[in-house]
Amino acid sequence: METIALTMDGKKISCPSGISILEAADQHGIKIPHLCYHPDLKPFGACRMCLVEEEKTGRLMAACVTPVAPDMVIQTESPRVVTHRRNIARLMIAEHPESCIVCSKGNRCRLRQVAAQLGVGETNLYHLPNFKPLEQANPFIIRDLSKCILCGKCIRADHELVVVGAIDYNLRGFHSRPATVHELGLERSNCTFCGTCVSMCPTGALSTKNSSYVGSPDRESNTICGFCGVGCTLAVGSSNERVTEVNPAHLSESVNGATLCVRGHFAHDFLNSDNRLISPLIRKDADQNEEQWAPVAWEKALDLVAQRLMEIKSENGPQSIAFLGSSKCTNEENYLFQKIARVVIGTNNVDNGGYTSGQFLFNVFDVKTDGGCRINPLSDMEKAEAIFVLGADPNHSVPVISYYLKKAALQGTPIVVVDPRKTELVKVASFWLRPKLQTDLELINALAALLHEKQSYDPVYIDNYTEGFSLFRYSLSSLDLDRACGVTGIDRQCLAEIVDLINGKKIAFVVGHGILQQKYGMHTLGAIFNVSLLTGSLAADGGGIYVLARENNQIGAMDMGTVPHLLPGRQALNDDRVRKQWEKNWNVKLSPDPGLNMVRMIEAAEQGNLKAMYIMGENPLRCLPQPERVQKALAKLDFLVVQDILNSETAQMADVVLAAAAFSEKHGSFTNLEGRIQSFHPAVVPPGNAKSDWEILDLLIAKMNQTKGYETLEKIRMEIRKLVPAYAQLDGQRQGWITQISQKAVFNNQTADGLITFYPLVTTEAHSVDSDYPFSAIVGSLRYHLGSGTRTNASERIQGFDLCGQIEISPEDGAKLEMVDGDSVKVISPFGAVQRTITLKKEISPGEVFVPIAVNSNDAMNLIELTDLADPNSPGWKTVRVKLEKV
Repeated sequence: METIALTMDGKKISCPSGISILEAADQHGIKIPHLCYHPDLKPFGACRMCLVEEEKTGRLMAACVTPVAPDMVIQTESPRVVTHRRNIARLMIAEHPESCIVCSKGNRCRLRQVAAQLGVGETNLYHLPNFKPLEQANPFIIRDLSKCILCGKCIRADHELVVVGAIDYNLRGFHSRPATVHELGLERSNCTFCGTCVSMCPTGALSTKNSSYVGSPDRESNTICGFCGVGCTLAVGSSNERVTEVNPAHLSESVNGATLCVRGHFAHDFLNSDNRLISPLIRKDADQNEEQWAPVAWEKALDLVAQRLMEIKSENGPQSIAFLGSSKCTNEENYLFQKIARVVIGTNNVDNGGYTSGQFLFNVFDVKTDGGCRINPLSDMEKAEAIFVLGADPNHSVPVISYYLKKAALQGTPIVVVDPRKTELVKVASFWLRPKLQTDLELINALAALLHEKQSYDPVYIDNYTEGFSLFRYSLSSLDLDRACGVTGIDRQCLAEIVDLINGKKIAFVVGHGILQQKYGMHTLGAIFNVSLLTGSLAADGGGIYVLARENNQIGAMDMGTVPHLLPGRQALNDDRVRKQWEKNWNVKLSPDPGLNMVRMIEAAEQGNLKAMYIMGENPLRCLPQPERVQKALAKLDFLVVQDILNSETAQMADVVLAAAAFSEKHGSFTNLEGRIQSFHPAVVPPGNAKSDWEILDLLIAKMNQTKGYETLEKIRMEIRKLVPAYAQLDGQRQGWITQISQKAVFNNQTADGLITFYPLVTTEAHSVDSDYPFSAIVGSLRYHLGSGTRTNASERIQGFDLCGQIEISPEDGAKLEMVDGDSVKVISPFGAVQRTITLKKEISPGEVFVPIAVNSNDAMNLIELTDLADPNSPGWKTVRVKLEKV
């Protein structure tokens, strides 16, 4: 880009051509006041507060919308400019209510700041009445539009950043205001309550509804969100060591920029829940008629844990103990946790809650590319030439990714949505493929066959970077396309149109839990991998495969070895060379046999083979299918330790409960789904006597090994950096990336050591129909909850929204069953039942039922059979055959 020279406030400066005067001034530290400008939004020029004077012509110009030109001479503080700014501020304040003293925006109000900078106190103008009623029907946002200055930030953020279009300008003149269609409340509109408008608002016109605190926080700290795997950067406001407000940190280098979702913005009030654990607890003797808990000192609680675990190891062997780590705890804590299991106890029975999200399937890509596809910046998605979204509803599961997708669609990138339900993303998609349930594998195979038939693959890429294509193309040519179309219910002509659409394009594949949790998940991922190879997308900027991680540190927990078959760095436990190196690292003998995964632990407890479990930061009694079966299994254990932040359903079964600190109360790092390592620091102190998970584990190691523990977090990080080269950038001070060479870099530099093989072509058998259970139920997420809802159900705001988790059926099925909206219905599967009210949705296909998870104690899991997702014969956890009974 050409660089030009100009003069600003008597100072010679240079800047790229095409940028605005305001941007040029900002680059050189020259502050120009503004109210409607934000770097993530298109310039609007509404407030005119950024007026500057061009000295040569005498023109006054809005700096935010005026591009720089060579040899300009700009004055940002001339007497004319200052007079106009003061008059603009006076007019705004004359229409503004005199409520600064009680306004929750307080000293953070940009209008108040600008007025103070300009020396405007009294306006000496007639006060203009601007009464607008307070709107606070929902539990998230309060709208006081009498304070609105019509800067348009909320509207532009809604349209440009989150791409929802819930609000726009309505009426004219003094009556003009941001409003929803027909002036309905936000709760009756298509607003997703992401809160972006609130964080953008320069005044108190929009504010967070807060029942426990009013006003500006005492301090603000940046940290990383503890909900989904996107890893948004938060600005956490706190007062009296309690989190009172959460906003996006507005950092350009962060994954979320100026946006958040409803969970990230409003659900963090769970941190102040009455259900928080504040002290270690020990269950009193059972002979006291009523089981009670006794708060105890840390020394006593940890002594008991260490004593009982070592006793059980001595009596029953190390394989009688299992460790369930957390996809929500930090990298450092997961490393320490699995080390206790493997080194101190001597078992590989270690897993984490990411199991429920199909994390073991990630191994498909790691094996094929030697881990080379693990770095996928979401910003690269803007470079994709086409995007496939398969089995994912990011608007609800990982909303920030849906913003990327919708912005790409607005820029003209074709999006193909593959989902049996009509998700919100369909509105911006070029194509919506609606396959029958569990037929995604056949659909992707058919696309691959058509790509081959039409010669729409990338022969240069295939020749240079793959092997075995001749055998794979033979499999493709022998695929029965008519059968595939019949199985999936997708017309062949429709598939041909999609092949024409993606011909010659590099594709980004976005894969969700509809794939990861289904029966044929592994083979479907393999088929997606094949199409990425056929089209040369795996090496392209913006191409590749984005697997949506549900939990905030699902990737990091796996990287740290908190899984039964991998050591830290995702190194295979059954690799003799790797295992011997780790034996040397830890000075211990390691078993080559993979341990029990999460479901196998429950099965072993059922059979009496497992005697003790240590559960950190997970709630299997709520997140696993068939919770009654899980409860009975856990009850058979001789000893159960639960380390958590909330008094969860699982914690209430424990013999010892260890009170842990939440992410906002400790140091640590998370690794997001891009492969970005993000360190963070505490915003507040833990409640009561709660401790960081790493501190608890470190104290426990000292007691079990009778040696000094690490004592500092930096010593743990030093060991990780030394032993896990991929985490060389884990330094606790900044954001970094997994340093393993990405496949894109390998391909682009043409230094690949070996060639990539195609995944074997697999087809499925025809699905049998059970007349006793004529419907297929799909269990899925709502944007207000994450996973099983343990944390979001502790949020006062989320609970205040009164989500009842209505079961969705098609209008056609409603007519057949003589059911209408609001009727109570029982959904019955061979494994359990759920009773809720129904709503008729045209987005649902006849014969299908949608059951939201996380609500009503996550009773949707009653419908699913508890099977090992890693077992090829598992039917998966995403769909199940059911019948409906009107209650």
